[in-house]
Amino acid sequence: MKENIYNLSFSELKSFFIGLEEKTFRADQLWNWLYVKGINEFSGLNNISKNIINKINDKYYLSELKVSKTLLSKDGTRKWLFELEDGKEIETVYIPDKNRGTICVSSQVGCSLACSFCHTGTMKFSRNLRTSEILGQVIYVKNFLKDWNKNSDKKKITNIVFMGMGEPLLNYDNVIKSINVLTDEKGLAFSKRKVTLSTSGVVPRILDFKEDSDVNLAVSFHAAFDEVRNILVPINKKWSIDHLLEVLKEYSKKKKHKRITFEYVMLEGINDSINDAKELVKLIKPFKAKINLIPFNPWPGSNYNASSPNQVNIFKKFILEEGKLLATVRLPRGDDVLAACGQLKSF
Repeated sequence: MKENIYNLSFSELKSFFIGLEEKTFRADQLWNWLYVKGINEFSGLNNISKNIINKINDKYYLSELKVSKTLLSKDGTRKWLFELEDGKEIETVYIPDKNRGTICVSSQVGCSLACSFCHTGTMKFSRNLRTSEILGQVIYVKNFLKDWNKNSDKKKITNIVFMGMGEPLLNYDNVIKSINVLTDEKGLAFSKRKVTLSTSGVVPRILDFKEDSDVNLAVSFHAAFDEVRNILVPINKKWSIDHLLEVLKEYSKKKKHKRITFEYVMLEGINDSINDAKELVKLIKPFKAKINLIPFNPWPGSNYNASSPNQVNIFKKFILEEGKLLATVRLPRGDDVLAACGQLKSF
């Protein structure tokens, strides 16, 4: 049975050619075709003999993700519903900005964490995405935007965030493998400074992540008190705030050059008081960190209300002025098509 070639790491591709008793530079050639030129069929490999192409074709196949539905926001954000080979579905979002373009990538079909403010959390977990399915989201958007320009200044896609459907650290091996392909300098060549993985706090895997990857880390924090975080982010019942912060200190020792982003969704009457802000500052003060305040994006059936813009500003001002910490407010994008943070769910 053939395998999707996007599942292979470069070393695995090289091993394939060694097995064929071919020169290993063939792996470099094919890697370039896949991730620099964006080829969509093996017949176009014009510097590789037909005999070798036939051997590649006997073992592997190339395919683009199948689109079930596309939605375009009034702000230019675009969301795709992709149908996978087994009929499962995932969502991917592209967010264009003046000087950058960001793809929000999914890592699982559904999610097992059931965060109460998140639309994806209302889905049942189905399965992990394969490496080819993670990379396939990026490949599809690059094809759609015709973004195979070698000139980095002209690239439309500059940033990748693992903030879509699923918990990336619960699909650890495939996510790390995908990140390695995304940041490979001979391939897609995304800067490690422009790739961010967001986790709800899978403590053992954060310890692995600090050894295995040098992309950015964001933590879905959302509450400064365990009794509140237990409801918003139920994984907190397994790994409490103190436990999570203890591991993040270990991460910070290893990654002294990295700033951790603490994501904090603003929910009216739940976690947006000055008392919450005081406790948040106390917890995060020891870190080289940024607090990203996220206005809650409603979704059908949600039980929360967004904090008022005035309350968000009061909260931010306290963190900046009293806490002397860096704080930003995330501008909602694509919320009119349920493409904003916390709104993703298969149609």
